[in-house]
Amino acid sequence: MKYLEEFRNPDLARRLLDDIHATVTRPWALMEVCGGQTHTIIRHGIDQLLPDQVELIHGPGCPVCVTPLEVIDKALEIAARPDVIFCSFGDMLRVPGTDRDLFRVRSEGGDVRVVYSPLDALKVARENPGKEVVFFGIGFETTAPPNAMTVHQARRLGIRNFSLLVSHVRVPPAIEAIMRSADCRVQGFLAAGHVCSVMGVDEYPELAARHRVPIVVTGFEPLDILEGVRRAVRQLERGEHHVDNAYARAVRPRGNPAAQAMIADIFEVTDRSWRGIGTIPGSGWRLSPRYREYDAEHRFAVTGITTEEPAACRSGDVLQGLIKPHQCPAFGTDCTPRTPLGATMVSSEGACAAYYLYRRLGTPTAPLEATPVV
Repeated sequence: MKYLEEFRNPDLARRLLDDIHATVTRPWALMEVCGGQTHTIIRHGIDQLLPDQVELIHGPGCPVCVTPLEVIDKALEIAARPDVIFCSFGDMLRVPGTDRDLFRVRSEGGDVRVVYSPLDALKVARENPGKEVVFFGIGFETTAPPNAMTVHQARRLGIRNFSLLVSHVRVPPAIEAIMRSADCRVQGFLAAGHVCSVMGVDEYPELAARHRVPIVVTGFEPLDILEGVRRAVRQLERGEHHVDNAYARAVRPRGNPAAQAMIADIFEVTDRSWRGIGTIPGSGWRLSPRYREYDAEHRFAVTGITTEEPAACRSGDVLQGLIKPHQCPAFGTDCTPRTPLGATMVSSEGACAAYYLYRRLGTPTAPLEATPVV
């Protein structure tokens, strides 16, 4: 299949690996920003095939994982109301709140439904005029345009029983926060290609220059990752730090202007709390005052939520790249996909889920066997 088989070619992968091995002369630490990239890296053993001098650090690139516990608890409270149909992508149903998850709410009688698009939720609202229909709108810049479009459509069609519980986050402020952290070891970034396909790359040159780090826009297939690493390592070895688009087949410099215009019309920038990390200024979106009537937090007046993260869960350290998932004492024992302590174990883009699914380690020092790129 085009753009699948050719971007998983083992011969081409070996050539890229040989180039990286020949180029690197000192230790470098690169962070992939996207959880989809993390899963590709772990599934195909890319981190184990790279030279020992090149370390890949997993960043806070899983939208489910960074949704704050407070918002999860608000979702649970809204979903449990008898007059509500709560719609969400499937990933969110297993994400633990303070004392339960959306699956538990559904088992207790809540009308919780899995949908595959926010427009599906809008259709549910049209078909159920006697119910309040809420869509759980999470994600990075990638999912913001369709969520914004749904609110736009709701107003255009006069659908008043629809609202959005918003927890959107933005990548550039997260990179800024990571680089300002006292514990930061990151020397270069593999930026998320799908985010840049929407927003372009204009926000990144200033970050690269200010923090003197290369930022390489990268895709999600094995060869995409290896090419991103190759370009980042070359910059680091040469003492360079600029933005390089290695995903030109999908990313244009200016991104998608129509999608950006829709975001600007519906949302406004706000400070946003990231689960396990804390509040990052200007790192999120919320519905603008013109569309406040479609804001589920405003509509349901969800207040007085107090949250408490499990003491044993170190997902915050995983999301900041301070530890690898298997270095958490609860990994694979107290914390599994069936009994998760944090979202990183149940999300399809979570780093802990990737390690559990593709690389089960008995102890943090267990030997790793490289998985060939196929």
